[in-house]
Amino acid sequence: MNAHLQPTGSAYFLTQETQQTERHTLSVLVDNEPGILARVVGLFSARGYNIESLTVSETEHDKRLSRITVVVVATQKVLVQIKLQLERLVPVHKVHDLTAEGSYVERELALIKVRGTGDHRAETLRLADAFRAHIIDATVESFIFEVTGKPDKIDSFIALMAPLGLVEVVRTGLAAIGRGPEGM
Repeated sequence: MNAHLQPTGSAYFLTQETQQTERHTLSVLVDNEPGILARVVGLFSARGYNIESLTVSETEHDKRLSRITVVVVATQKVLVQIKLQLERLVPVHKVHDLTAEGSYVERELALIKVRGTGDHRAETLRLADAFRAHIIDATVESFIFEVTGKPDKIDSFIALMAPLGLVEVVRTGLAAIGRGPEGM
C-alpha cells in the first residue's frame, strides 16, 4: 500500500492507495533446458510473489520447447512487473496473460482416494457418477477416482468426499490454452 498526502481545504490528510488483487493465468513458452523451471520459480520467490498453481511440460518436442502455466494472485502493477521480468529471461520466448487476453480454456486433473465400505460405498459411487469421475482403481475397501475439470469442480468433489472417507488427493495444477485459431 502506498500512502499519499491529499490536500483538503487548509489541511493535508494521509490517504491509502490500494489495488485489488486478481487471479491471473500466465502461459510461458520456454526452451526446454536444465534449470529453466528453477529460474522462473526463483523469479517469483525472490520477489515474494506466491504461485497458486504451476504446471510444466515439453509441448513441442522437435523444437525442444516447454510450456509453463503459472497461476498467480496479484495486483495489476505486480502482474505487469512479473510479465516484464519473465520476458527478460533468456530462454523465454513468449509470455501470455491468458486472463487479460480474453477467452481461454483451463482444466486440472486430480486423483482422489476414498474409503468405500457399507452405505458410504454406494453414495461415493453415486456422487462420482454425477461428477463424471472415472474409477481408475477399486478394492473392496477403497476407490481411486480421476476427476478433470475446472478447479471449482474438483474442490466441490473433494468437499463431498470428505465426510464419506476421503483419504488422499493429488492434483496436477492448472493447464490452460487460449481459445480461437491462433497459437501461442
